[in-house]
Amino acid sequence: MIYIWFLFFVSSIYSTNGQAFYDPTSCRKDGDAPGTRYTCTNNTKISCPSFLIFRANPRFPTISAISALFGFPTDDLLRLNNIVSPLETLFVDREVFVPVSCSCSDAFFQTRFNYTITENITVSEIACGVFEGLVKTITLLEENQHQEVVKVGYVLDVPLKCACPSSEYKYFVTYPLVSGDSIDKVSTKFSISKKDILAVNNLQPDTTIYPETTILVPLRLKLITFIVSNFQPPSPRFLPTKPVEGDVNSAKLKKVYIIVSVIGFSLVLGLLIVMGLYLNALNKCKREIFIIPSTRRSSFTSFSTPPASSPRSRPSPAARSSPSSCLSPDLLASIKYSLYNFTIEEIKSITRDFSEGCKVSEKTYRGLFDDMQVLIKETEFSEIRHIIDLHSKVNHVNILKLLGVCYNESSWSYIVLEHPTNMSLTDCLINSSSLTWQRRTQIAFDIAMGLHYLHYCIVPSYMQTGLCSENIFVTSKWRAKLAVLSRNLNPGVMGSTTTILGLEYEKFDSLKTLEKENIWEFGMVLLEILSGKVKTDRTSLRDSIGFLGGEGGEGGCFENLKSFMDPCLKEDYRLAEALCLGVLAKACVENDPLHRPSMEDILKVLARMV
Repeated sequence: MIYIWFLFFVSSIYSTNGQAFYDPTSCRKDGDAPGTRYTCTNNTKISCPSFLIFRANPRFPTISAISALFGFPTDDLLRLNNIVSPLETLFVDREVFVPVSCSCSDAFFQTRFNYTITENITVSEIACGVFEGLVKTITLLEENQHQEVVKVGYVLDVPLKCACPSSEYKYFVTYPLVSGDSIDKVSTKFSISKKDILAVNNLQPDTTIYPETTILVPLRLKLITFIVSNFQPPSPRFLPTKPVEGDVNSAKLKKVYIIVSVIGFSLVLGLLIVMGLYLNALNKCKREIFIIPSTRRSSFTSFSTPPASSPRSRPSPAARSSPSSCLSPDLLASIKYSLYNFTIEEIKSITRDFSEGCKVSEKTYRGLFDDMQVLIKETEFSEIRHIIDLHSKVNHVNILKLLGVCYNESSWSYIVLEHPTNMSLTDCLINSSSLTWQRRTQIAFDIAMGLHYLHYCIVPSYMQTGLCSENIFVTSKWRAKLAVLSRNLNPGVMGSTTTILGLEYEKFDSLKTLEKENIWEFGMVLLEILSGKVKTDRTSLRDSIGFLGGEGGEGGCFENLKSFMDPCLKEDYRLAEALCLGVLAKACVENDPLHRPSMEDILKVLARMV
C-alpha cells in the first residue's frame, strides 16, 4: 500500500511542453508517426504518477500474473481494482488499472519494464499481444537495437507509452483501444468530457480512432479510488450506472404484475395441454388401439430391439405390453429413438459387396448412402440391443450418430454410423500436412468433451474402452467425433482379481477402474497427436516422454520436447502449450491409476488452449 501512495504523491505535477498526438497506425505497423511516442521538450528530468489500462486475457488471467508482468505489488493491485483474490480468474477483457511512474527520457515520456522471453514469440506479438499495444512494434525494435529475432531467455527493454499532464489535470491514463471503442464510449466510461479527450490527443471531433492504437485519458480527480468506484467488477467495460427517472416503485409493481400474469397464463395453458394429452391417451387405451409397425419396411422405422427368434421381424407392441398398461414399452422406446432399417441388399450395395476397397478395418467398411458417407460395422446380433439402448441416451456433437441397423439372417448384423469427411484421426496423423497446431488442440479438446459427456452426463455412466485414434473421426471442419460401439459393464459388477494395463485390482468397482483405463487411453491419443506417431508401440511411445519426469538425457527438457514433436509442425506451435499438453499426457498414463486426473481436470486444462 505504501508503494501506491508513493506513486500518487511523488513530486508535484509538472508543467511540460510535451505533445500528445494521436497515432492512427496499428501497433504492428512499421514507421514513426506523430503519436507513436508521446514527446516531452523539457530538458529537466521529471516524473509523475500515471496509469495504464491492461485487459485480462488467457495469458494473464489473474491479478497475480498481471502483477508479475508489471512488477507491481499484488496486494496493492488488488485494493486498487476492488478484487479479492490474486488467483481469481478474471473475465476476458476485464480492465485493470496499473499505476506506473512516468518519466521524461530522451525526449519521450515512457515507463520502462524488462520482459524475459519464455516462449517462441515475435517482437510484434510481444508489443501488440503481451503488452496489448501499450508500446508499438517499431519502438520495441528501436529500443532493442532492431533485434527482430528474439530467443527464449532474451531480456527485452520495453518502454510503455505514458505522459505527464499539465496543472489542468491530475493524471493521464494510457488507454489501448479495442474494436468498438469510440471517443463517446471512452468519455462515458471515465466520466470525462469528450472535449477534454479531444484536446489532450490533438484530435478533431470527426477524427476516426482505430483498434490497436492508444489515446490518453485526462483525469481531474484527486484520488484514484474515486475512479475505481465507478467501475464495478466483473464487467470488463466498467460502464457507470445512470439514475432512473420516474416513479421507481410504480415501475417495479408493473413489472411484477406482468411477470405474474405471464407465469399464471403459462401454467393454465400447460395444464390444459397436459389434460388434453391425458384424455386422448386414455381414450386410445380404452379402445385398445396400439401403434403396430407395418409388415412392409418403410423409409424410416421406429423400433427398439427385435426378438431373437427372427432378426428381420418385429412383433406388435401390444403382444408384450402389460394388460393394465396404457403405454407399450416398445412405443416408449420408439418415441425416444428412430433408426433407418437397412436390408442386407442395401448393405452389400453400399460396401460394393464388402470389397477390399471399402474396407476400413476388420469387420468395418465405408461407403456412400444417399450421397452421404457412412461407416458400416459388423456386429453380433446380441449386441444390437445394447448399442441401440446406448445411442438412445446419447446426443452430443462430439459423438458419431447411429443412423440405422441391418438385421441379417445369420448371427451377424450391421450398424450404420455417420462417417466424417476427413476419416479417422489415424488417417489425419499419417497425412498430417494439414493438421496444424490449432487443429490438433481443438481435436484434443473435442475428444475430452465427448469423454466428459459419457462419463458424467448420461445415466449410467459410460466408459469408452478401447479408445484409440482409429475410432476417433475428424469432420471437414476439423472437429473430432468418437465412435461409441462397445457395451458398458454393469456398475454393480465386482470381480475377484482383474488385470488392466498390467496392474492387478482386487474387489474393484468396474466403472471407476474403467474410467482410469479410459484416462490412460486418452493420454496415449494425446501423445500421438503431439508426436504424429500412430504406428509406434504404445509402451515405447509412453517411455519416450521420460524427459518430462526429469529422467536424464542429452539436452534440456525443451530440446527433448522439440525432438518429440511431430516434424510436420516445424516450429508452428507455442512451446509452452506443447509442454502443457505433454505434462497432461504424462499424468494420464501414470502407472498408478490414482495419480491420473479425471476428465473434469483434463477439460479444464484444454479449455484454456482453444
